[in-house]
Amino acid sequence: MAKAKKMTAKEKKDNKEFFEALRQMSAERGIPEEFIAEKIADAIVVAARKDFGNSDIVTCTIDPEKEIFAVVARKEIVDQVENPFTQISRDEAAEIDKNSLEEGFINIRLDPKKFGRIVAQNSKNNFRQGVHEAARGQMLAEFQSHNRELVTAVVQRVDPKTGNAILTIGHNEATLPKIEQVPDEVLHEGDHIKVYVVDVKDTDRGARVMLSRTHPGLVKRLFETEVPEIFDGTIEIKAVSRQAGSRTKIAVWCADPEIDAVGACIGPRGARVNKIVEELAGEKIDIVRYSEDPAAFITEALSPAKAVSVEIISEEPKVCKVCVPEAQLSLAIGNKGQNVRLAAKLTGWKIDIHPESGYFGE
Repeated sequence: MAKAKKMTAKEKKDNKEFFEALRQMSAERGIPEEFIAEKIADAIVVAARKDFGNSDIVTCTIDPEKEIFAVVARKEIVDQVENPFTQISRDEAAEIDKNSLEEGFINIRLDPKKFGRIVAQNSKNNFRQGVHEAARGQMLAEFQSHNRELVTAVVQRVDPKTGNAILTIGHNEATLPKIEQVPDEVLHEGDHIKVYVVDVKDTDRGARVMLSRTHPGLVKRLFETEVPEIFDGTIEIKAVSRQAGSRTKIAVWCADPEIDAVGACIGPRGARVNKIVEELAGEKIDIVRYSEDPAAFITEALSPAKAVSVEIISEEPKVCKVCVPEAQLSLAIGNKGQNVRLAAKLTGWKIDIHPESGYFGE
């Protein structure tokens, strides 16, 4: 049986190296030292108990702050040993610590390195499981705190077959599917990009994080970042419609008539909106003024085309007829119908475009 003794110089060195490794693991994984220490202690106890007939007599203390690492087995001191796993004779106890005879129990210090290969492997597996659960819980908590928010990510790699991008966000990894990437945008390893956290779910397989670069929420959060008046609530974003990689329309409103909501979003010499356009790889952005009056809002939404008139055909479903000058007919409709489609999505109205003359031509 191992005797109680003071820690040797080698043991002190091993202890120091252990806590240095513990701190490094904590920093790399973003998991508190105390949590990792607890999981290591639990794993060692489970492993060490096997050497004592699975009796509940082994304890492990790991204190990162005081750098204390101790594994002990507490045995009962008896005249006649009936269970060698949990009991020890008086003579053996006296050799280890004479003072223990008065207490009736003795704590025997154990060396985790001497547990053997199988015990060490069990300890390793239990520890891995504990750290995995901790990482899963932390990942879920971190992403839930950013749900419906904008986060900065670093591209780790792009799968050449699927096109999916593996991103690092904080201490965690997540996948940006190809379908949620901006069309024609090429991502490279090491790129820093903005992504929108669409949703976070806790599943049997761990946290399921849905990221997007195409979601309208991305544009909304970018405007909140670049325009202080939106961030503090002075200007409100009423609606966003987007065809990722091509064009976005955003409707803004301010209760104060003295404040130019559109101008504030554009910024001096277009500085604010240009930063957003740059982040979106050149995607065009139309900033329009929101109005409670459907006709006025629809007119704004069709920008850059100028509507001559807006006729409300039906309130339910929402259908309207818009007349534009013949010269602006193609501008109002847009390439492959993009402008009128985005305007319809922005306003919630089905928009039928007609030339002012009423004649479409050939």
